[in-house]
Amino acid sequence: MSLSIRVIPCLDVADGRVVKGVNFLNLRDAGDPIELAARYYADGADELTFLDVHATVDNRSTMYDLVTACAEQVFIPLTVGGGIREVDDVAKLLAAGADKISVGSAGISNPQLLNDIANRFGNQVLVISLDLKRSPKTESGYVVTTHGGRNETELDALAWVKQTIELGAGELLVNSIDADGTRAGFDEEMLRDIRAIAKIPVIASGGAGKAADFPVAAAAGADAILAASIFHEGSVSIQDAKAALKGAGYETR
Repeated sequence: MSLSIRVIPCLDVADGRVVKGVNFLNLRDAGDPIELAARYYADGADELTFLDVHATVDNRSTMYDLVTACAEQVFIPLTVGGGIREVDDVAKLLAAGADKISVGSAGISNPQLLNDIANRFGNQVLVISLDLKRSPKTESGYVVTTHGGRNETELDALAWVKQTIELGAGELLVNSIDADGTRAGFDEEMLRDIRAIAKIPVIASGGAGKAADFPVAAAAGADAILAASIFHEGSVSIQDAKAALKGAGYETR
């Protein structure tokens, strides 16, 4: 476990606006990304994650502009994901102001891309986005999905985690598709199973509903904890989450 647990707001962006849904469906407007980023920075967020949920070529220039505008105002690490298909996409996002890049579907279809990114920019830049679902068809009980959980692959989640680490992953963003947007809490068992095989940082995602969920994720092995809708609507603040972690004996920044 890392010395302190990071709290990371996630901004799912479509056409220049932050959106949120349940299980990646029924997306609704949640605000202006730069305004939200500035609010979270002031509230003590350790990092920010931007995910381009449409990830189209047309939308990519909007994301570059957003990343630059955010980096000029918010002085914490920015992770950006969505639509990254080649090494040059990473170079452009880093030039725009991103600190780390989150790669999901593209790494599944082209694992060599992960190795190429790590070799060119360093492991610390490469975050593997894992949209995982419980499934009886894999040995581990978890299957890797793509396209926001809509498409199941044949990949066993734990086998894929091991492979991404070998290819140069610097961090693992573990999102439970079953829990995403439900506010029913993180998938503790999934986090523990991944923690058991991963020596690199694990970010818990999917299911945050209250401040008390954060120390539960930390106890399951998360080095960082990501949430979206509860922060966007203000039902839980960054400081609420950190207070809950501190109250359970975890250090925060």
